[in-house]
Amino acid sequence: MPLRRLKKPIQLFTQDSRSVGILLLACTAISLLIANLPQGIGYVNFWNREIEWLHTFHLPHSPLHLVNDGLMAVFFFLAGMEIRQEMQEGELSTLNKAALPVAAAVGGMIVPAILYILFNKGTEYSGGWAIPASTDIAFSLGVASLLGKRVPVTLKIFLTALAIIDDLGAIIIIALFYGEPVKAFYLLGAVAIILILHLLNRQKVKFSILHILFGLLLWYAIFNSGIHATVAGVIFALLIPRRLLGHIRHQLHHPVNFIIIPVFALANTAIIFPENAGTALTSSLSWGIILGLVLGKPIGIFLASYLLVQKKKAELPEGVSWMQLTGAGFLAGIGFTMSIFIAMLAFSQPAVQDIAKVAVLVASLVAIICSIIWLRLMGRKGK
Repeated sequence: MPLRRLKKPIQLFTQDSRSVGILLLACTAISLLIANLPQGIGYVNFWNREIEWLHTFHLPHSPLHLVNDGLMAVFFFLAGMEIRQEMQEGELSTLNKAALPVAAAVGGMIVPAILYILFNKGTEYSGGWAIPASTDIAFSLGVASLLGKRVPVTLKIFLTALAIIDDLGAIIIIALFYGEPVKAFYLLGAVAIILILHLLNRQKVKFSILHILFGLLLWYAIFNSGIHATVAGVIFALLIPRRLLGHIRHQLHHPVNFIIIPVFALANTAIIFPENAGTALTSSLSWGIILGLVLGKPIGIFLASYLLVQKKKAELPEGVSWMQLTGAGFLAGIGFTMSIFIAMLAFSQPAVQDIAKVAVLVASLVAIICSIIWLRLMGRKGK
C-alpha cells in the first residue's frame, strides 16, 4: 500500500516539465552541502576513488569518470535522437523553419566564446573558451515552464530548437577540440562497428540486443580511441532505425532526466569551497564564464536573430516580441550540465575545474533570475 500511494505523486512529478530543473537544483544544493560538511572530504573522495580493475580493462576508472564517460554517453544518445527527430520532422526539418533557431544558436555560441577569450587570451585558462557557449536544454525549458503563459508556446518551441542546435554545436566542439591524441587501432575498430550497424539497418535486421552490444562495443572503441566517449552516443543515435526513434526516446526520457542528469549533478558539484572562494570568483576564468553566459548568450542570440529578420531571411515566431526573444536569450544562458561537462574536459587540474564549476553555477543562477524578471516584466504579449 505505501508503494501504491507513492506511485501517483512520483508520476505527477515526472510528468511536470518543471521537475528536472527543480531536481537539478536540489541535487546541486545537496552535493555542495555534503562536500562542505566537516567530513565532506570523504564524499568528494568517493567520486574520485580509483577502481584499479576497471583501469586494467581500459574502462573509466573512478565513479566520476563512469558518470562523465559512461552515463553521459546515454545522455548524448538521447540528445542525438532529438536532433535527428527535429531535423527529420520538427522545427529543423526545412530551411525556413531552421533558419532563425540555427542563426540564434550560432550567435549564442560565438559571442560568449569571444567574451571568454577577451578575458583569458594568453592565460592558462584559454582552453575553456567553449564553457559559456552551451545551454542546458532541460533546465532552461524547466524555468520557462515556471513562467507559465508569460512564455508563449512559440517561444518555447524556438528555445527548444535553439538548444538542440546548441547541443549539436557542443558535440562537434567536444569531438574536435577536447579529445586526446587519436589511436588508429581503436578508431578503425569504431569505423568497422559503424559499418556493421549500417549494414544491419540496410538489411532491415530487427533491432535487438545485438544492436545494443554493438553500441557498447562502439562506445568502448571510441572511449579508447582518443575521441571523447560521449560522441559514441550521438553516432549510435544516427544508426537507430528511423521507425524506432520515437519509441526509444520515450523509453529513455525519464531515466536520463531523472537518474542520469541528477547523478551527473551530484558527481560534478562535489566541490569543497576554498577559504578564498570570493577571490576565485574574481579571476579571469570566472569573469569569462559568467559574462559569457549571462550577457554573451542573450546578446549573441538577439544580434543573430535581428540581422536575419532584417535581411528578411526569417521571421520572429508568431506572437513573440523582440523583448521576449531577449528573455529566451537569458534562459539560454543557463549553462549548467553542458558547461560543467565541458569544464571537466577543458581543464585537468581539480582546483581549476572547481573554479570553473562555481562560476557556471553562479552564472546559471544569475541567468535564471534575469530571465524570470525580464519575462515577467515583458508580460504575456511583450512590450
